[in-house]
Amino acid sequence: MLWRSFSIQASWNYRTLIGHGYAYALLPVLRAIYRGDPERFADAVARHARLFNSHPYLAPMALGAVARMEAEGEDPVVVERFKTAVRGSLGTIGDRLVWAGWRPVCLLFSLALLMVGATWWLAVISFLVVYNVGHVGLRLWSYRLGWREGKRVGEQMRRSGIATVQRVLPVVGAFLVGMAVPLAVAGRHLSTASISVGQSLPAFWTVIAIVAAILGARFGARVRGPVILMLLGSSFFGLLVRLL
Repeated sequence: MLWRSFSIQASWNYRTLIGHGYAYALLPVLRAIYRGDPERFADAVARHARLFNSHPYLAPMALGAVARMEAEGEDPVVVERFKTAVRGSLGTIGDRLVWAGWRPVCLLFSLALLMVGATWWLAVISFLVVYNVGHVGLRLWSYRLGWREGKRVGEQMRRSGIATVQRVLPVVGAFLVGMAVPLAVAGRHLSTASISVGQSLPAFWTVIAIVAAILGARFGARVRGPVILMLLGSSFFGLLVRLL
């Protein structure tokens, strides 16, 4: 079932969203539960092929929880209510955690490697490895949590520390932006990634960039605009001084 969850979006459509993929991922468990009862098996597949949506990386949590509920003989009405209750939360949390948090941080990390002189292929491989370690780890964690907790998974997820991770990722991203912007402006041969930090960044410029990164990491959105302006202004000013 976990393996099938990697293709849960393969049959995405506007009528059921990932509902068909969800039912496909549940098939091994449903076959085991309703072995010898084709009518109940067909009814269960039809129930789970209806409208459902969530972030694909957190869908295993719903799969594990529903599989546990089906195995314990929970009323189908309760199972459907559970799926309706969790799908919005799993979508919102996943979007904030992955699309707005983890993926940008991994990309900024790879860009920072590129800016300090790493070869392009090393930066690409670093992005793929780091991103997918988090991606696969999140799938495994969510599946285990869902199977272990069943319909109590929502309460346990609130205690799991996901909210803390969501707060930390923008801080890490702010720090990486503080590194990447001055380096990008300072690079004399950006296309070949042949950047020497010691030669490209004057000491005062480096200090300004670090201060801007710390401010962004500490105060977040409240100073986002001034921090970006400080980074861009100091970067272009340093570039102008170097050229003159």
